[in-house]
Amino acid sequence: MDTIIISVTGLGYVGLPLALEFAKHFMVIGFDINQSKVDMINSGSDPSNEIEDMSLNGLDITFTTDPSILSLANFHIIGVPTDINKDNSPNLNPLKAASTTIGNILKKGDIVVYESTVFPGCTEETCIPILEHCSSLKLNDDFKVGYSPERIVPGDKSRPLTQILKIVSGSDSNSAEKIRKVYETIIEAGTYLAPSIKVAESAKVIENTQRDLNISLINELSIIFDKMDIDTSEVVKAAATKWNFHPYYPGLVGGHCIGVDPYYLIYKAKELGIEPQVIAAGRRINNFIPSFIAEKLVKKLIEKDRSPSNCKVLLKGVTFKENVSDIRNSKVFDLINELKSFSLKVDVTDPYANPNEVSRTYDTDLKVDITDFYDAVIICVAHKEYLNLSPEYYKKILNIDGILFDIKGIYNEKDLKSLTYWKL
Repeated sequence: MDTIIISVTGLGYVGLPLALEFAKHFMVIGFDINQSKVDMINSGSDPSNEIEDMSLNGLDITFTTDPSILSLANFHIIGVPTDINKDNSPNLNPLKAASTTIGNILKKGDIVVYESTVFPGCTEETCIPILEHCSSLKLNDDFKVGYSPERIVPGDKSRPLTQILKIVSGSDSNSAEKIRKVYETIIEAGTYLAPSIKVAESAKVIENTQRDLNISLINELSIIFDKMDIDTSEVVKAAATKWNFHPYYPGLVGGHCIGVDPYYLIYKAKELGIEPQVIAAGRRINNFIPSFIAEKLVKKLIEKDRSPSNCKVLLKGVTFKENVSDIRNSKVFDLINELKSFSLKVDVTDPYANPNEVSRTYDTDLKVDITDFYDAVIICVAHKEYLNLSPEYYKKILNIDGILFDIKGIYNEKDLKSLTYWKL
């Protein structure tokens, strides 16, 4: 492989930054099945809103929805989303479709690298057979495969792609070394060569599983401390004075990584005849939090002699985390459904989410102008636009003796003594 031409399949928050960085060194083909997304990128805008100043000037890059053009490349990267089905089983359809697309144009000598998060063994058990079937080629004899998990954190501008150490692996030692060298042209933080594809897959899936479990612990503790009238954030602050304590804070756990990846590990474990206990318990706790918050609010409304069916609630923030536009698997919508199950009237607003996407995906309309009075306001996401809102602001939109729920604990309770205030 003397002249490297790279294709990147999937132009989301993972694939697009990769394509742009590689285009500074190689000829790159960016492929996506979504024509509107490709049109948007060609006009100089990032559909994920992660790249603020996206310039294509001086880059040897082509963005397309035509799969035939992928045949020009000899180093193929697949970074399509991996979600879960309604029964929490892995949804591998996008990954299988991308493997089919690449398999149909695969040539002798090509290398295919997967970046999508999967369960250990998925690349070898699911993806490689598709590549072999569609291309009529044989792994390692005719083409090579690698796995290099994506590690981008949406919304974190302090750690761009080039500053995140990259795990790489290959179907044999030769391919692993070639893959490592290609990635090292753009990854300033360096690379870590995993001994096998399965190790690299496992490393990625446990990164988010570990975080899910840590948050589930603090979520469970927050439920206990709430019953004891103890401020969870103050407990964490006190405990964090010990040098080896790792601080985590309670909240809604959704998104396309932390709220999804543990299910991939659970799925594989069950396939092997193992019933995972700790991982499954963490998922149950984090999935319970929307119900806990809704029930807590209803109880507080009833304490104030208010009938939930006559109350109106405003939710501020619907994206899965702060300062991003991504609404995939956001648990805020679970909270909306829980509140509505108590006959509460619910309005939602968010400065980042796309109103059309919210309406299409969750059948929920975003409110732009807040002119109504509410019986309660729930801060669901710690967007920077909410951090400095004053008690006077909330007094203007809350009815007399209204309630402010601060799920993320972004406010100091001492500054809000004039309001009925609660935080998770």
